[in-house]
Amino acid sequence: MAKSLEQLRGELESRFAGRFSALVQKHDELTLELPAEELLYVCEALCSEADFAFEQLVDLCGVDYSDYGKSEWMADDTVSKGGFSRGVQEATAGRLKFGDDLPLAAPERPRFAVVYHLLSYRHNARLRLRVYCADAEMPVLPSVCDIWSAANWFEREAFDLFGILFDGHPDLRRILTDYGFVGYPFRKDFPLIGHVEMRYDEAKGRVVYEPVSIEPRVLVPRVIRDDHRYILSKQKKG
Repeated sequence: MAKSLEQLRGELESRFAGRFSALVQKHDELTLELPAEELLYVCEALCSEADFAFEQLVDLCGVDYSDYGKSEWMADDTVSKGGFSRGVQEATAGRLKFGDDLPLAAPERPRFAVVYHLLSYRHNARLRLRVYCADAEMPVLPSVCDIWSAANWFEREAFDLFGILFDGHPDLRRILTDYGFVGYPFRKDFPLIGHVEMRYDEAKGRVVYEPVSIEPRVLVPRVIRDDHRYILSKQKKG
């Protein structure tokens, strides 16, 4: 039997009172924010207790909130509707001049977080967890591999792309990038062009790595929206 969001929210508030930082209900979904020290306790209960039965970890991903909410473009949605080029020059109309105040202020929050998407087949319910990493220099969270085996590869992916460590993971190695790759490509401060490029050298008979020769470009930052981007709201349908 499917649970309503209100019913699930009430059960979460009752069961984990004092153990979570926030419980947000928005856009027909629930997000439970947890401190890192409560992650394993809450996840174990969500998975094993019959009232929740979130037996499936659908996804786990890292998030880099560096400069979140900041934009150097005087627009709320012009970038998406107008389709500005990703390789615009600094003098292009719409861009702020050096020294101007940014139109949006970034909220106070840790830089890195991990988001977990859970599914309960028994109750036909979904839940999202968000846990912030306290240390931006070395972000670490406990591994949930012993609770959901699917977390094994998901945590390796978050480590590979964001540099987030998972304490207790049985084999925390890179999973997508090449051997000897330097840096974490999904971090906001990682250059879009990368640090090195590779090619096959006929004389040496092998692949060689060299400093990247592509010139960096100025990019248009994404627009932060409060509504669903790809799903029409009920008001629009009406």
